[in-house]
Amino acid sequence: MTTTEPRVSGLETRSIDYVPLNERHGKLWHLGPLWFMSNAQIATLAVGLVSITTGGNLIWSLIAIVSGTVLGTFFMAFHSAQGPQLGLPQMIQSRPQFGYIGALLVWLFAYVQYAGFNVFNTILAGQSVSHTAHGSVKWWVVAVTIVALVIALIGYDIIHRAEQFLTYAVLLVFGIFSVGVLLTLHYPAGSFDLGGFKWTPFLAQFGVVAGYQISWAIYVSDYSRYLPPKVTVRKTFLWTYFGSAIGGAWMMVLGCLLAAWAGKDFDTIGSIDKAGDKVFHGFGAIVLVVAALGLVSVTALNMYGGSLTLISATDSIRRIKPTLRARLTTLVVTAALSLGGALVATSDFLTNFQNFLLVVLYLFIPWTAVNLMDYYVVRRGHYVIAEIFNPRGIYGRWGWRGITAYLIGFGAMVPFFSVGTLFVGSAAKALGGADISLFVGLPVSGLLYWWFARSIDVQAEIRLAEAEAAELEAPADQIATV
Repeated sequence: MTTTEPRVSGLETRSIDYVPLNERHGKLWHLGPLWFMSNAQIATLAVGLVSITTGGNLIWSLIAIVSGTVLGTFFMAFHSAQGPQLGLPQMIQSRPQFGYIGALLVWLFAYVQYAGFNVFNTILAGQSVSHTAHGSVKWWVVAVTIVALVIALIGYDIIHRAEQFLTYAVLLVFGIFSVGVLLTLHYPAGSFDLGGFKWTPFLAQFGVVAGYQISWAIYVSDYSRYLPPKVTVRKTFLWTYFGSAIGGAWMMVLGCLLAAWAGKDFDTIGSIDKAGDKVFHGFGAIVLVVAALGLVSVTALNMYGGSLTLISATDSIRRIKPTLRARLTTLVVTAALSLGGALVATSDFLTNFQNFLLVVLYLFIPWTAVNLMDYYVVRRGHYVIAEIFNPRGIYGRWGWRGITAYLIGFGAMVPFFSVGTLFVGSAAKALGGADISLFVGLPVSGLLYWWFARSIDVQAEIRLAEAEAAELEAPADQIATV
């Protein structure tokens, strides 16, 4: 395992390497604001539109949003407890299941997600600021990207502080906005008719919401890994769960209400502005400014996670030291890719965002099942940290158990896919276009991995982990590169 140089001028220097106990800090409650703000931004509004735009009525759309949030957040929050216990970012933890090189399979998908979400985030932020402060959307996209890059470079601590500050601003401004939406907007007849249930839009909305929440699973340990391991799994889970669920469900419900009110005239930026001005003139602009700040913060989260994933992937191909220079280089590459995509994007935002969310759901359902099954059932949190960074270590270069369970689980989901006009599987067609792939991929991948993992000598790994514990906590200048 490679260590990094000391902290330089307030910049975080650690990346994919283990965080020793003498560097652990922070409060458990900090996870609440961070995961609240990760979802409490207007890109999340678009997740709540699916049922309304495919023929569902308002009440069943809201029920689908809440139920999808409850289920999807459950899985992502369990990943949060891995950070304090292992002291590692999320995606590097895939090596014990998928192998030193095999983990590249999921890291590629994760990196595409980070860059993809930032394309949408920066476009929305640019449009929000342009709508209020005027100026070119593309120039504002560039400005948002640069600010987010600086935040991501400073790192873990400033990201947590920024999310805490923004939580108060969002609770105030969006709280007033939400009351205004409920009191001043009018909804179509039949919006609250429980007899207007339709399976296809309900399951489409449920699946996209659950997928959106599950998609955060690849981030979670990145923002809990500096916490001391004495924090309990239950409390770590709860702070993460309720922060993410409340922020996500709130914004998705707002999006659903705005779409039901605006109908075919719905436009994310324009509808927020008009609805805000119904509270008082100029309030729509205030909402958009706060929304833009939230988008800057989540863009920084994506850059930070993308950097860690890119360092992990590079390290799997050629051993590198996780230094500040490596962080800076990978952050710039990640920012440049998403910026390039945002500047050339011309397609319809909502359609592309919905399809993107579905693809993310499909790709990470098998991964989250395998990762959680390994951590909580198979190895029960016992990992040999040094071996995760050893290309010829006990976890192997190719983890056939994880890869096989992932691929079979993903293959079992294909007939149940329903991605708008792009692809509808045979089983989904038989169900009238309803997508239930979530309920197929999770149990198939998780149970298969459990079956394959029966041959793992977990007790031998535990003994090895106990033997290395003292070396892990040795001063950085006394630890050699393995």
